[in-house]
Amino acid sequence: MEVPEINPRAAEPPYRQIAAWLRARIEAGEFRPGLDPLPSEKDLVGLFGVARDTARRAVQVLRDEGLVVTVPQRGTYVPRPEDRAVPGRG
Repeated sequence: MEVPEINPRAAEPPYRQIAAWLRARIEAGEFRPGLDPLPSEKDLVGLFGVARDTARRAVQVLRDEGLVVTVPQRGTYVPRPEDRAVPGRG
């Protein structure tokens, strides 16, 4: 897995750069829904050399987009189709 270098001077903030990298990997099917966890915040900190808050914000962006769900004590996953919220319900 090739990890891009984070550019702190880029127009896009570091947490968005990390979120974009994760999004691209999700869209490429590198994480099986409900089975393969995304890298943990701790792993993202080590991979990118960023603060834990930056890693946390990157994952939050993906949660806000509905691309991932976090299961307490287990990790963050791409949801299975049956676990996704149905628009207009609930």
